[in-house]
Amino acid sequence: MKVAIISVSNKGHELALKLKEKLDNDSTIIKCDLYHKNVKKYLKIAFFEYDAVIAIMASGILIRSIAPFLESKVTDPAILNVDDNGNFVISTLSGHLGGANALTNKVADLIDAVPVITTSTDVNKKLGIDVLAKDLYLSIDNTKEILYFNKAILEGKKITFLLNPDGNYNYLRNYLSENTLEMDVSIECLSEINTDEIHVCVNEHNIVLKEKKVVVGIGCRRGKECRKIFEGMKKSIEDLNIDISRINMLSSVEIKKDEEGILELSEKLDIPVNFVELDKLKLFTSNDIQKSEFVKSKFGIYGVCEPSALITAGFDSKLVYKKTSYDGVTISVAVSK
Repeated sequence: MKVAIISVSNKGHELALKLKEKLDNDSTIIKCDLYHKNVKKYLKIAFFEYDAVIAIMASGILIRSIAPFLESKVTDPAILNVDDNGNFVISTLSGHLGGANALTNKVADLIDAVPVITTSTDVNKKLGIDVLAKDLYLSIDNTKEILYFNKAILEGKKITFLLNPDGNYNYLRNYLSENTLEMDVSIECLSEINTDEIHVCVNEHNIVLKEKKVVVGIGCRRGKECRKIFEGMKKSIEDLNIDISRINMLSSVEIKKDEEGILELSEKLDIPVNFVELDKLKLFTSNDIQKSEFVKSKFGIYGVCEPSALITAGFDSKLVYKKTSYDGVTISVAVSK
């Protein structure tokens, strides 16, 4: 998640500096930039260029400033509102699909504030269908149905998940067993369903959830054993709350194609690995990747795990876990659009 923090007062700016320091240490925060004063100018930039905006200011200033840009819960960024004293963190916009509710809880915990969340499913301790899609990196074919489904969940109606019997949906089953709360859920198998899709039904209404490609990028020192690579990967996906069965592919650079630790890991997990050509990595550019001069001096590229994950995930993919080091292993995670 790319985050912009915008403050107005000097006191708010001090809070922004402290918050940025904490968020910079979070591997799920790809970058965090600070903006101070000139709210209308910077909010317009942040609204369209970041995944989330943390506005440390009065709610009236925030609401009037973002009002002209509001479009849809599907495309609007997460907006959080924080008071100058850091007493409250309010999830203001895009609580579910945009991730504002989850970020609100994270920020509130970091600055010891009270999180304020008002979405009906959350306050009634129910799981929204859009929350499920967000958490499991699934796209929703008909977002207009979200409201109907979440209302049905609140009313206690039975929600049926239709799955292909040949697909690996352990991640969904595990997620539902841990998060359904009081939802009335049933799971049925239907061979007509594509293996990368999940059909969700209630009464005559239907939503199709489609898997985005989740790719784990791996960089490692020569001869790093499988166990050590897996330990780093496991820690990363735990940070993201991703079940290992949700990983679609591993990736690294072609000079690692004979790296026994990576090959063994791919075989043990039954997850294919893509070794990206060196020339593709040399040509690849992104403002979101971390550049290593050491890797550049040795291989002519600025990095391995981040760019290889993004290339493997496909055009317009995004990092959801930035390069993080684990004892000679670097891990990142990218997700397709």
